[in-house]
Amino acid sequence: SDTNRPRSAFYDRSTQRIKMGADDVVTREYTINLGKATHGVTFKKRAPRAVKAIKTFAQKMMKTSDVRVDVKLNKAVWSKGIRNVPKRIRVQISRRRNDNEDADEEMYSYVTVVDDVLKGDFKGLGTKVITE
Repeated sequence: SDTNRPRSAFYDRSTQRIKMGADDVVTREYTINLGKATHGVTFKKRAPRAVKAIKTFAQKMMKTSDVRVDVKLNKAVWSKGIRNVPKRIRVQISRRRNDNEDADEEMYSYVTVVDDVLKGDFKGLGTKVITE
């Protein structure tokens, strides 16, 4: 009935909502709480653990096992050193088509940092879908 809906979207009777398939190209903005991911972690393992937490978050949200982290995002996580990881970080995750023919999956996720967010001001932002 909905003409704007992509082919891979389907209606879920249990939640009575339209669910999107994992084969659509989409870009969304999220706020990730790195403080929760690095709580209780040894100082010298905090920044690497934060990068792993970002990757697992992107895997869950975009339903792709291939996640690529942008250099700017890596620099933002490591900006205060290995021990003092930022408590929260605003990221933009894009699900893209894999151009490589011999790749295992047809989609991959690309995670970048959002520059325009003020430091520490994440209130009321929520998840945003970005249309190009």
